[in-house]
Amino acid sequence: MQTITNERFTAEIDEHGAQLTHLYNNQDHFDYIWNNALWEKHAPILFPAIGRSNDDAYLIHGQKYEMPQHGFAGDQDFEVIDIKDDQVQLLLRSNKATMTDYPFKFELVVTFALRDVGLTVSFKVANKSSSDLSYSLGFHPAFNVPINGEGSFNDYRLDLAPATESLDTYEIVKKPNPYRSGKVVKLVNYQNGIVELDHNMFENGLIIIKNTGIKTVKLYSDDTKHAVAVNVSDFDHVTLWTKEGADAPFLCIEPFNGLPDVYGDLVELGDKEGNQHLGVGDSKTYQCAINFR
Repeated sequence: MQTITNERFTAEIDEHGAQLTHLYNNQDHFDYIWNNALWEKHAPILFPAIGRSNDDAYLIHGQKYEMPQHGFAGDQDFEVIDIKDDQVQLLLRSNKATMTDYPFKFELVVTFALRDVGLTVSFKVANKSSSDLSYSLGFHPAFNVPINGEGSFNDYRLDLAPATESLDTYEIVKKPNPYRSGKVVKLVNYQNGIVELDHNMFENGLIIIKNTGIKTVKLYSDDTKHAVAVNVSDFDHVTLWTKEGADAPFLCIEPFNGLPDVYGDLVELGDKEGNQHLGVGDSKTYQCAINFR
């Protein structure tokens, strides 16, 4: 476990999966990040797949390869390649285990850096293969709601800025695992940039919002001075999730570059809707800044 700290915050990051496990407010002595057996994860990194693939698999030139939900990065041990008081950098390289499911050479570098206002998480993907690299990348942090135990889940709301008249989401079907149906529907509970939270809106599981200009998603309530604001500018989709049917006291605000499959047949990796692509020798960096108060 790696610990980084500054005057205002302390973060703990597990090398297994490069997962943020705690983000403490040093002044008011509470944790923003979810920790409970109801859902045993905290803030997994999703790579090189997001959500479910049909039959938990995909095709490369017609050949079938297995792919677990959300990919394999969360089950891999990352190497710590740099550590400072307030920053840590971790690396996952393709290896024998990853090549079995994903026959490409790559590097994924994840950097956690504390700032006066919060935490910046950066993801650098590099293509070390001799062909196009097709992949998805997502970040799945779960925040305690209520924050610092103040108020209840239904007292909280989201401010999606800048506001738009409506937002499109992907209809989810359970087979029994969640897939996209292929239809697009409007986001419920949304008006003038604000989403009023309640557990009923998550009956079908995750809510994937098309990002057509959203820069920040702010979680807040009138019952607390504390808030969480996630910058999603580098991502094509914003997903909201909490464990359905459990009245769970957490909310995941997840920037996604990639999508679960539409339910049906196996899909060619190069044609996967929402996937990112890197040419030979290329790399790309994505950043998610989270401000806390």
